[in-house]
Amino acid sequence: MDRQSVILAEAQRFGRVTVDRLAQDLQVSAHTIRRDINALCEQSKLRRLHGGAEFIEGSANLPYGARTILNEVTKQKIAFAAAQLIPDGSTIALSIGTTPALVATCLAQKESITLVTNNLNAAMAISENSGNRVILPGGELRLPDRDFVNQAALDMFSAYRVDFGIYGVGGIDYDGSLLDFHEEEVLIRQAISSNSRQSILVADRSKFGRRAAAIGGHLREPDHVIIDSQPGPDFAALFSMAEYPFQIVGEPS
Repeated sequence: MDRQSVILAEAQRFGRVTVDRLAQDLQVSAHTIRRDINALCEQSKLRRLHGGAEFIEGSANLPYGARTILNEVTKQKIAFAAAQLIPDGSTIALSIGTTPALVATCLAQKESITLVTNNLNAAMAISENSGNRVILPGGELRLPDRDFVNQAALDMFSAYRVDFGIYGVGGIDYDGSLLDFHEEEVLIRQAISSNSRQSILVADRSKFGRRAAAIGGHLREPDHVIIDSQPGPDFAALFSMAEYPFQIVGEPS
C-alpha cells in the first residue's frame, strides 16, 4: 500500500495524525511525511494542523483499491474463519466490502452454495466453482467498488431468507454502534441481518473507532463477530461483556 493511502487511512481512523509518529511508523523522514501530507491537503482529503493534519469529514470511504490491500493478511484470516462456519449447500447473503469479498473467495471451495449478494467482486470469486449459484440485483454498478447500493439491492435481500448473512461495516463506535458511510449501506446491511438464520459480522481491528456518519445496528446483534485482534483500551468495556460473541482469529483461543 502506498504511503499516502496509509496516512489517509490512519487519519480517517483516528481523526488526526502527527508527522513524527508517521515518520517513525513508516520509517521515512519527517520531510517525506510533510510532502505526503501537503499532497493530501491539496486534494482536500486532509487539513493541516501544527505538527500534523486532520481528516476532513465527509461521506466518502477510502478508494476500493486502497482498502483491498489495507490489513490484507488479517482480513484473509478473518475470511477463512468465517468460511469455516459455512457448510456445503448453504444459502448465503453477503454484503459489500473487501473482507466479505475475501470470504467469497474462501467459499468458492465449498459445494452447492447459493450466494445472494450486491458485491460483484464476491460474485466473481464464488463463480470460480460452477456448482455454485449466484443471485445479483439489477441497476447501476457503483464504481470503482463494483457493487450495487440501490433499491434493487435492498429489495433483493428483503426477498430471501438465507442460512447465513455475512457482512462488513464501515466503522464500530465506542458504544458498539455499527456505522457506515451512507444510509443505503446501513439499510442493506440490516436487511441481510434480519433475513438470516445466523448472522456473521467480519471486521478487522481498524474498524473500531473508525469514523462514518450513518448509524444502524449494534455489536450485540450478530450471532458471530469475527475480528483479527482486540482493539485498544477505549473498547475494553465491550470486550469484558459476555453478550458479545467475539472470535479473535489473530490471538490464541
